[in-house]
Amino acid sequence: MQRPPRDAAALAALGLRGLSPGIGARLRAIFRGGRAATEDSWADVEEALIAADVGAVAALELVDAVRSRSTIRARDADEIRAELRQEIARRLAEVGSGTFELGPPPSVLLFVGVNGTGKTTTVAKLAARLGRDGRSVALAAGDTFRAAAIEQLRIWGEQLGVPVIAQRAGADPGAVAFDAVTAAEARGLDAVLIDTAGRLHTKGQLMAELTKIRRVVERRLPGQPRHVILVLDATTGQNGLAQAEAFAADAGVTGVIITKLDGTAKGGVVVAVAERLRIPIQFVGVGEGLGDLAPFDPHAYAEWLLSG
Repeated sequence: MQRPPRDAAALAALGLRGLSPGIGARLRAIFRGGRAATEDSWADVEEALIAADVGAVAALELVDAVRSRSTIRARDADEIRAELRQEIARRLAEVGSGTFELGPPPSVLLFVGVNGTGKTTTVAKLAARLGRDGRSVALAAGDTFRAAAIEQLRIWGEQLGVPVIAQRAGADPGAVAFDAVTAAEARGLDAVLIDTAGRLHTKGQLMAELTKIRRVVERRLPGQPRHVILVLDATTGQNGLAQAEAFAADAGVTGVIITKLDGTAKGGVVVAVAERLRIPIQFVGVGEGLGDLAPFDPHAYAEWLLSG
């Protein structure tokens, strides 16, 4: 059986050069030798999607959708893979994946997430991207729990040539956010990107602090923050879905940036998050460099997810 060519241009644009979930190989094994699609084979397809962290509910819905469109002709892996790719891309596009616009200046972008997702680096990456687009930005060191985080953001600011609004370690992050919005407005900047401390989504008091930061920003500049961006580590799998649900409830998440997608074979959590929360995936991080942040492309992602 000849494999269909991968959409190399789309994958290159998305920056996915690393591991893939290998679902394509699983499909070829399930339908080896042109075997007809049976109840057992469809169950195997569902299991392959679940193994890639698409989630049980989303996997069942995807398989049902493909089955409803498939007739006697849908007997080989290539055709079923194409149907799945189309269905996944369609569902992600419906959620608005890849959409990202700044509003009237200054737009406030608030970044949230658990520890270790690469949040501070992602703030710098997006600032670099906005700078390349001709936008003026400031960074705000709202992670006041770690002096190292403040210093890290200052280093990024120096490298990017953008101002960094910071206070001492242990300061009130709401006060940092207030100062940052005030400074951005006074300087006529297009956007201010506010980093926050990583926090476990199960810690109620820490999650409530995000609500406080939002209120401070809203009082200082009605209608802001423009974006509340959850930075989610793709390698966390289905635990990432639990994180996303908690942050969406407590912080009012409007979009998601997925990091380390090229370093996991279980990147299906992207589908699970978008389907469950109806929140767009806006960018993916695929490396450590400032340029390693790509707009999320549902078609390229679906191609990668079903490769192997």
